[in-house]
Amino acid sequence: MLVDWPLDRLRDYLPERDEPGDFDNFWADTLGQARDAAGPAKFEPYDAGLSTVEVFDVTFSGFAGQPVRGWFLLPRHSTGRLPCVVEYIGYGGGRGLPHEWLTWSAVGYAHLVMDTRGQGSNGYLVGDTPDPDPSGLPQTPGFMTRGITEPATYYYRRVFADAVRAVETAREHPRVDPDRVVAAGTSQGGGISIAVAGLVDGLAAVLPNVPFLCHYRRATEITDATPYQELVTYLRTHRNGVEQAFRTLDYFDGVNFASRASAPALFSVALMDAVCPPSTVYAAFNHYAGPDKDITVWPYNGHEGGAGFQFPRQAELLRRLFGDG
Repeated sequence: MLVDWPLDRLRDYLPERDEPGDFDNFWADTLGQARDAAGPAKFEPYDAGLSTVEVFDVTFSGFAGQPVRGWFLLPRHSTGRLPCVVEYIGYGGGRGLPHEWLTWSAVGYAHLVMDTRGQGSNGYLVGDTPDPDPSGLPQTPGFMTRGITEPATYYYRRVFADAVRAVETAREHPRVDPDRVVAAGTSQGGGISIAVAGLVDGLAAVLPNVPFLCHYRRATEITDATPYQELVTYLRTHRNGVEQAFRTLDYFDGVNFASRASAPALFSVALMDAVCPPSTVYAAFNHYAGPDKDITVWPYNGHEGGAGFQFPRQAELLRRLFGDG
């Protein structure tokens, strides 16, 4: 059944944004510190047993110069500088194994898959990047409330900084055309891609698929599904910390990043999605400031969204932008 408003109301939903006055300075300082601490990225050839794809085991400098892992895939025997899709992963998943990421290299693009720090032990995609947590404060099991008492210690500050540095790492690779880099992801990965859209200039496109990490307060009020339920559980316990938690989350809300975006985008939303309720997705989409934005609506799907049906639409957008060569 529908878990949110009818589609006509969703299309017009443009909530006021709760944006901290120092939002831009906060992120400029965070990214400046990451760049100042960065060392050279490492691309180590990796034998994945694949005959049509070259695979590299990547380590690059993320938040505060901390090492972040990833995979970099190239179509074998390709030449010249290629478009590159930088992909972010759904909640709980890590970078997995190279053969689990063959789609974009099959199209003919370079593909950088970023490991998500601290994640990758939930039973489907293994991870290899630790998360040095500076706060050590109590949290609900999971990642949504890790360090939530202050923006400086919040978990997604580190993740979003990693994500920006992943784009910068891709752009520096000699086989990547720095003007044709795409940010993409599903669920948590979609939310990360929206953050990157608001923090990085000159992206060629953004592909947020059923995105998470948007319009937090409304999400906690209308769904009892995880991961948003982690916030509810935390606030149920820390009764005096409600407003401080949401003040922190305002620095990490996809709605605020969307308002700063400048790249074309193709979103997707599923109207029976209780994990990322449609109004939270439309809040980000309707505030998205980039040109040529579009959204695919899957009316009878839950958080799986379009699954494999979304990919041809994404590929068609990139073909229009990049051509067939």
